Amino acid sequence: MKAYTRYVLQQLLVGMILVTAALTAVIWLTQSLRFVEMIINRGLSAGAFFYLTMLLLPNFLSIILPIALFTVVVFTYNRMIADRELVIMRTAGLSQQAIARPALILAGAVVVFGYGLNLYLVPESYRMFRELQWEVRYGYSHILLREGAFNNVSDGVTVYVRERSADGQLVGIMVHDARDEEKVYTWLAERGAMVETDSGSRVVMFNGSRQTVDKKTHQLSILYFDRSTYDMEPNQARDEIRFREARERRLEELLNLEEAEYVSPQDVGKFTVEAHKRLSSPLLALGYTLVGLACLISGAITRRSQTGRILLAVVLVVGLQGLALALENIAAKSLGLVPLIYVNAVLPIFLGYYFMVRAPRRRSEPAEPMLTAN
Repeated sequence: MKAYTRYVLQQLLVGMILVTAALTAVIWLTQSLRFVEMIINRGLSAGAFFYLTMLLLPNFLSIILPIALFTVVVFTYNRMIADRELVIMRTAGLSQQAIARPALILAGAVVVFGYGLNLYLVPESYRMFRELQWEVRYGYSHILLREGAFNNVSDGVTVYVRERSADGQLVGIMVHDARDEEKVYTWLAERGAMVETDSGSRVVMFNGSRQTVDKKTHQLSILYFDRSTYDMEPNQARDEIRFREARERRLEELLNLEEAEYVSPQDVGKFTVEAHKRLSSPLLALGYTLVGLACLISGAITRRSQTGRILLAVVLVVGLQGLALALENIAAKSLGLVPLIYVNAVLPIFLGYYFMVRAPRRRSEPAEPMLTAN
C-alpha cells in the first residue's frame, strides 16, 4: 500500500470512528430515555438498563455507518483541497482512482461490516432485546419493590414495603388488590418475601391479616393468619406466544414466509421489504462515498471555497436517504416496486464512479499583462 493511501486511509478511519461514536452516543441517549419508565416503575437495575439499551446498538450502527463515512470523506477531502494537497498529488501524476482509493477501501470495509450487521448482529441483538423487554414488562421477578413507596406492580395491585432487610426479607408489608371491584382485599403482614415459582410470582407473608369490606353490608371482615401466600395473577400477555417482529427474524425466514412462524397477510409486505432492505442498505455506504468524491474531486481545483460542492453532496445524500425510506414504505404496500430499492442503492455507485473518474476540467488562467518598453 502506497504511503499516500496509508496516510489518507488512516485519517478517514480515525475520523469515521470518532464521528460514529459521537452519533451513536447521541442516538443511544435519546432512545434510552424511552426506557426510563422501566427504572421508575419496574425497578430495573442500572446494569440491566444499560444491557437492554446496548442491545440496540447494532441497529443504530447499520444506519449511522454510511452517514458517518460520507461525513468523514467530505470533510477529509475538502481539507486536502484547502491545503492544496490534492494539487500536489495530481501534479505527481496520481489518477482520479488513485486519489479516491483510500475512501473506496474504507467504503468496501464498511459494506462488508454492514452485511455482517444486517445478516446476523442486528436480528440477533434485536431478538435478545425484545425478549428481555418482554420479560421485564411481564415478569414479576424483575420488579424491585422500593422501600417506603407504593409500588404499582400491575393494574389494580399495589404493594407497600416499609423496609427490605439485607437477606431479602420484606418488613412491614401491605398488599392491596382491587382488580375485582366486588371483592377488594387488603393484606397486612409483619414480614414476608417475594418468590418466583413455575405457576407465577407469589408474596409469602407471616403474622398478618386480610381485610375486606362487604359492598352490600359495608361490614369489615378481618382474617388473621400466621402464614399466607398471595398469588399474583399472571399477566395474560405473558402466557401468549410473543410475536416476533421483522427486524428480529433471520434473512431466510423473511425470504420464506410460507415456512416461517405465523405472519398475518397485512405484514407480508413489511417482512418482504425488510429482507430486501438488509441486502441493499449496506451498499449505501459505497454509494454515499462515491457521491461525495464525485462532487469534490471531479472538478478543477480552484482557490475558491468548496462550499457549493459540499452542499450539493449533502443535498444528494439527503435525497437518496429520503428516497430509500419512501421506497420502503411504498414497496411494503406494492411488492412490485421492490426492485426500486436496489436501483436506489446501486445507481449512485455507477453514477458516482462515472463522474468521479472524469478528467477534471482545467481552469484557464488569465494571461499576465506584458510590459512594453517605451
